[in-house]
Amino acid sequence: MATGKIIPCGPCNVDDVTKNAWRWCTSCEEGLCEDCEHVHRRSKASRNHQVISIEDYSKIENISISQVCEHHAENLEWFCKMHDEILCVACVPSKHKACSDVVPISEISAKSRQSASLFDLEETIEGTLKNVTLCIKNRESATKELEKQEMAVKSMVLQTRTKINVHLDKLQEKLLHELRSTSQTCKSKYMKILRKLKSTEEMLTKLREDTKHMKQFSSDIQVFLGTRQINKRITHEIESIKNEICSAKDYELKVSIESLIEKLSKDVEEFGKIIVSESATNLDFRDPKFDQAQIEMNVPTSRNISDIKLQLIKSFQIKETTELKVTGCVILPNGILLLANNTRENKLIMYSDTGKHIRDIQVSGKPFDIAVIDLDRIVVTYGDESYIEIMNSNTFNVEKKISLQNSCLGISHEDGKLFVANGNGIQVIGLSGKEMKTLKEVSKGIFYIKSTRDKIFYTDFNTQKIHCCHLNGKELWQRKIDSIVFPLGITLDNYHNVYVVCYSSHNLTTIQPDGKDSKTLLAESDGLMLPQTVCYDNVKGTLIICSDGKNVALYKVVQNFS
Repeated sequence: MATGKIIPCGPCNVDDVTKNAWRWCTSCEEGLCEDCEHVHRRSKASRNHQVISIEDYSKIENISISQVCEHHAENLEWFCKMHDEILCVACVPSKHKACSDVVPISEISAKSRQSASLFDLEETIEGTLKNVTLCIKNRESATKELEKQEMAVKSMVLQTRTKINVHLDKLQEKLLHELRSTSQTCKSKYMKILRKLKSTEEMLTKLREDTKHMKQFSSDIQVFLGTRQINKRITHEIESIKNEICSAKDYELKVSIESLIEKLSKDVEEFGKIIVSESATNLDFRDPKFDQAQIEMNVPTSRNISDIKLQLIKSFQIKETTELKVTGCVILPNGILLLANNTRENKLIMYSDTGKHIRDIQVSGKPFDIAVIDLDRIVVTYGDESYIEIMNSNTFNVEKKISLQNSCLGISHEDGKLFVANGNGIQVIGLSGKEMKTLKEVSKGIFYIKSTRDKIFYTDFNTQKIHCCHLNGKELWQRKIDSIVFPLGITLDNYHNVYVVCYSSHNLTTIQPDGKDSKTLLAESDGLMLPQTVCYDNVKGTLIICSDGKNVALYKVVQNFS
């Protein structure tokens, strides 16, 4: 046995017999000697239990996974799909009595090793660890740069010292002492955040190993519960690191030499002054969840969309205004809903996901569509006014205005490129404003568009078809569906399933990524009238639909793919 720790055999202990275990049952959570393991495997009740070696058990032994409700001290045995909450037998009647999707954990955890949640946890750990590693390198580089600045200042002081008389010895020492003290103070501040970052790095490295071992050797229930508990811990650590990063400063050391150096012996009482200038760091601690939403996720693409269902979370009407015509919507990284009101009021409208109006943002023209570029920037199109604006998503100050020759309708961003639908084709533009190419032969009636790392999906209002093509414009597939009449808004979920709202047929249709199958998710009988734009929140897994110019509906997308 490779491990140094002795694990007793559980069944033998019951009979007051002391024997060492050589296997561990993750279902029974006890050790088994060789004889008891044979009995364990022959028993009908336990033959399907997962049994691992003691060496493998030692890798997950210290992973803390609570299987008891913190409110009622009962075993966690149920899961509410609607609220994404783990429940005990006491939680169900007290808070989830009216919920229709409460199922046993044993049922839903059967596929927890291949779940999107576990994948998301692993990606979050990797992304956060990468962020922390980059921050450590940044702080180490800043420390070395500070040391270089210290040496440069010291050199200037010493060079100046050779030009003056002995009377300045004391002043020189005074200044060098100030330099050393100031430099040490700055480096101490660097070291403080370095220690925090390295501590986090060690913790994340361990969590990565724990998660890996949990995935390999723990029971399904343990994986299911452990995924959420470790995720909660990671979320807390991310917030802690972000707070540290926000308060971090860069320091630059300089020296100011007195201009009247010739009169030092009479008039000057100090050799100079150490100047410390603070500036915001160039640390970029990105939210790994948002990064995951911006890249093509490495998850299995569904071959069957028949199990996709929508659960209404919230619906509301946009506040009364002089004119209202919502043609574009997007979820900002902070979870806020931003709407484009394509009227003469020239406004973007901001709402919370609970339906509370937050504010209106005045813009330069009639906004048509919006896309998120990164955590701090969005891009807005202005229809027939033939220009787009890149603006800060916090202050809404315009950072760049890009004028084009054609209309600017639907827009999508991917990998530093903007894809703009102009009715006659698709323009590809760099963030600098340089037009890279125009896909002129794609279509003649494109209003809305959605891009990925290697594909473009768009609706054709004239032919009433849905298209998918390569980034170079080469078409991969097109679909014309009888139930689709005048398709407009288009979006994709994490599996690259396509969602299209159809203005005249009053419905929402989903199409498989390969275009081979489709399904109507919402119809006029569900209250959907004149829908124009749709948006998918990759982080929360929710779908936002704007219809009839003023109605907004928020749906949870439930996907139980095999």
